[in-house]
Amino acid sequence: MAGKSRWVLGAALALSVTAGGALAQSAMAQAVKDRQAHFKQQGAAFKAVLDELKKDAPDKAAVAANAAKLKGIAAQLPTWFPKGSGPEAGVKTAAKPEVWTDQPNFLAAAQRLQGETAKLDELAGAGDIGAVKAQARAVGLACKNCHDRYRVPENS
Repeated sequence: MAGKSRWVLGAALALSVTAGGALAQSAMAQAVKDRQAHFKQQGAAFKAVLDELKKDAPDKAAVAANAAKLKGIAAQLPTWFPKGSGPEAGVKTAAKPEVWTDQPNFLAAAQRLQGETAKLDELAGAGDIGAVKAQARAVGLACKNCHDRYRVPENS
């Protein structure tokens, strides 16, 4: 009887370890999906700003609202990359391993974006469309800087 109890206990332990690993992988897969959704929100807000700036008479309220949204989203960006949410999560991701292996520089790139979006938000709130246009280019360069270093190219 004691042998059977040990076998049942061992099987239960193995099952719980396996289930725990599956839960952790599931959580990381969800982190990847959440990250992708956040980037879509960020891209939509930036696109909305850029689309307004192409108009002869941009809607300053729409520019300001989307610049504020962009600033808020950018502030959260570093939290979207928990350890284990790279390719090992089992979900297709465009994040390069350097996000985690070059964390100080990745965080510096995220801070650059945060600073540029904060400036954009300030200028948009003031209604200075000329300055917003120039700052939108700076935001785009901050995005590109991070994509070039930490994102797998879309054609890959």
